[in-house]
Amino acid sequence: MSSNLNWLDEEPRQPDQDAAAAARARQAQLTKPPGALGDLETLAITLAGWQGRVPRLERVHISVFAADHGVTAEGVSAFPAAVTAQMIGNFARGGAAINVLARELNATLEVINLGTIGQAGIAGVHDAALGPGSANFVNGPAMTEAQLGGALAAGRHSVERALAGGAQLYIGGDMGIGNTTAAAALACALLSAKPELLAGPGTGLDERGVARKAAVIRRALEKHSGHLRTARDALQRLGGFEIAALVGAYVRCAQRGLPALIDGFICGCAALAASRILPGAQTWWLFAHRSKEPGHTAILSALEARPLLDLGMRLGEGSGAAVAVPLLRLACQLHAGMATFAEAGVAGKR
Repeated sequence: MSSNLNWLDEEPRQPDQDAAAAARARQAQLTKPPGALGDLETLAITLAGWQGRVPRLERVHISVFAADHGVTAEGVSAFPAAVTAQMIGNFARGGAAINVLARELNATLEVINLGTIGQAGIAGVHDAALGPGSANFVNGPAMTEAQLGGALAAGRHSVERALAGGAQLYIGGDMGIGNTTAAAALACALLSAKPELLAGPGTGLDERGVARKAAVIRRALEKHSGHLRTARDALQRLGGFEIAALVGAYVRCAQRGLPALIDGFICGCAALAASRILPGAQTWWLFAHRSKEPGHTAILSALEARPLLDLGMRLGEGSGAAVAVPLLRLACQLHAGMATFAEAGVAGKR
């Protein structure tokens, strides 16, 4: 790979163990039986270690990456490729699910167009186009090396913008017709899994459609066999612009010590690739929910990840992660706001 990817080798930052220990000690003194708040206690301790203090979570940054996929030419989606660009317009107008959630959370939301078919510039959308979408990976690599580097850098830059805005939590989101096919193909390569196990309905395929998607993925894996030695190779040959951007973002979050809340199937696949590219990066991630896409369970298992929610969601956009933010905020508020046994004059456990 070219030298412009050298930044990927920077080591992850280490959490503040003293702050985590102080949070653990405080949890033991709060007016409740030990462990009574379950995962909310663990989340508060984890966040304290990440932030190096009593945790707070007021400022959330959401970056939604959008791109088209050449593999849609194989009939792998229930929706036409034009929907990607149309949804970018919907994001810009504030009409998508992630817009509603961002408003409710008072979160910063940005949309990055990495390349769509016939998409002109839209006010309020970051234009980082690398081409009119990725190539059809059934016929050749999805991206050139230059495009892979550009997509990874787009994710890195989004994290730098989040940090400049004082973000305490980063959420990546995705939009791209055909991207469940790309994610499933990438996951198959990374996990040595059969396409029939990881291919799912995506935007609403029926049983025959899912079987066709699995067959397309199998053709792609056969085409690229022998060229998938590393996660970077697999990402370039089978991924998509927005998936690669998410990989870059998750790597950079770990390097800069910015906690990331991972969304569903597409984001989970990007996190899997990022964990292979930068071992230890997962220290800075939480997993928001279990997607209804069948391949997501395999990805979560590979990452040894325990998602916070299981609501049957499969929308993308970062929506599942946004829905989980109130849980994290409540964990912080309980940790900081509850009285200790001494403060309340309540007898502790004997």
